[in-house]
Order: sequence, then C-alpha cells, then structure tokens
Amino acid sequence: MQIRALTEALDQRQLEDLCALLIDAVEGGASLGFLTPMDPERAQTYWEGVSKAVQAGDKAILVAEIEGAILGTVQVVLDMPQNQPHRGEISKMIVHTKVRQLGLGMRLLVAAEERAHIAGKSLLVLDTQTGSAAEHLYQKAGYTPLPPLPDYALTPDGLLAPTTIFWKRI
Repeated sequence: MQIRALTEALDQRQLEDLCALLIDAVEGGASLGFLTPMDPERAQTYWEGVSKAVQAGDKAILVAEIEGAILGTVQVVLDMPQNQPHRGEISKMIVHTKVRQLGLGMRLLVAAEERAHIAGKSLLVLDTQTGSAAEHLYQKAGYTPLPPLPDYALTPDGLLAPTTIFWKRI
C-alpha cells in the first residue's frame, strides 16, 4: 500500500478509480454529501472540480493505492477565510468497502495531518454522521468531538441525521 498526494490533473485511471470509490461509499450508506442512487456523471463532475481545486492550491488530495488501484482517499481543504489562515478541514475520507479495517483510514488521516502542518495549519476540523464507523477512527486519532448537531444533513437515502464535528490541534 502506498499513500501519496495527487498534485496534477487527474488522469483517466485516477478519475475512474475515484469515481468508483465515491460510488461504493455512497451506495454503502456513507454520508458524503450525495444521495443514492449515485450517478456516475455526478461523481465524475465532482472529482473534476476537486482536481481543479488541487491545482489551484485550495485543496490537497491524498490517495491510498494498492496494486496501482486507488482504494482510499482524503482531502484537506486549505483555502480558508482570511481570519482563519491557521485552520484546515479534513474532507471526504473514503476507504473502499473491500479494504476496510486494514488501517488505510488511519494512514490517510496521518498523511492529511502532515500535509496540513506543512501548509501552515495548526487546527483541523471535520464532520461526520453521528454514530458512523468513522467516529471511532477520529477519536482514536485524537480528534475531540463537539455535541452532535441534530438534523444537520441527509443520509444517502434522504433521511435527516445528526452530525458530529471534531477538532484537533496539530
């Protein structure tokens, strides 16, 4: 397994892998800002936008590759308001269902923290659906939860669900 940053425009294989990864997560119930059924064109448009943000320096994207296939990813939002230059946001932490519980999530999170630190960030925030499997990962990595916000976002199947915001000084 290799963790690396993608800094150039996505090539076709990377785009296909990232689309498949996002679709797998959303169809599997992950609350990532999309509803089911997950349209492949919507996934492609999303990743093309992320690629542009990375090239502009607004985001960093890290991927976990196994045998050349992208099976995990996480983003660090770097472009923050003028009064928050010290803060970054962890976003779209995704690990493919077929390789969960192998430590990819933790390795991606550590790499994202390192990337944020290099970019001059000292505080990271993230949010996740309350009660999700991701909560355990974030707590294990030293993130502090705030009280859940009720009815904050829709689950992929369209139901209102609470969200927990986490923070960590790095």
